Amino acid sequence: MVRMIMHGCNGAMGQVITGLVSQMEDIAIVAGIDMADNKQNEYPVFTSLEDCDVAADVIVDFASVKAVDHLLDYCAAKKLPVVVCTTGLSEEQTAKVAETAKEVAVLRSANMSLGVNLLLKLVAEAAKTLAAAGFDMEIVEKHHNQKVDAPSGTALALADSLNEAMGGEYHYQYDRSTKKEKRDRKEIGIQSVRGGSIVGEHDVIFAGQDEVVTFSHTAYSKAIFAKGAIEAARFLAGKPAGLYNMSDVIG
Repeated sequence: MVRMIMHGCNGAMGQVITGLVSQMEDIAIVAGIDMADNKQNEYPVFTSLEDCDVAADVIVDFASVKAVDHLLDYCAAKKLPVVVCTTGLSEEQTAKVAETAKEVAVLRSANMSLGVNLLLKLVAEAAKTLAAAGFDMEIVEKHHNQKVDAPSGTALALADSLNEAMGGEYHYQYDRSTKKEKRDRKEIGIQSVRGGSIVGEHDVIFAGQDEVVTFSHTAYSKAIFAKGAIEAARFLAGKPAGLYNMSDVIG
């Protein structure tokens, strides 16, 4: 039985994970951390990490970017593996994640979906064949109208996967409205759409002469990210210090 602490348990994702874990037999949430005390949970909830006195194997974080630094310090001191699901980390915080991983197991991914992380591998393999044959690479991502960042972290991760597959020779083009010239052969275009309640859609387009190959992923609910976080928690419990990602989880 994997014992898990849910950091940000009363947030939207924390509650989705709580509901899913309650139906599982091999993993359990033994405690939650959240400053808001506005939900009824079957496990004890503490307003701070320091107040939590419940033993656990791993902590899953879906809280606030403002709380990440303290969480990493706490997990390093307690040698408690942590799955960092919170997005929008600064460069300094990303560096801190890597430093913390020298002391304890840390898993961080731009997207917790198992499908998206498989997609990252698939498009990298496709790029080695198609981009090398002269196909142009474009990414179109769509999200709800409340999302504040653009492009999405997942779109950037997809672009990085493509670029790394091609030896890092490509650059990213986010806006062509002021660029009055034909497309550079070694660019990856990234376009963002915001509207309605779209959970998340990502298309990776390989456009060649007289043919187009498109890889697509559509998220219909936040549950896919919760399921991925749970799988990550199962994977990380008991692992030695190091920096892991979802590609390690899907093997």
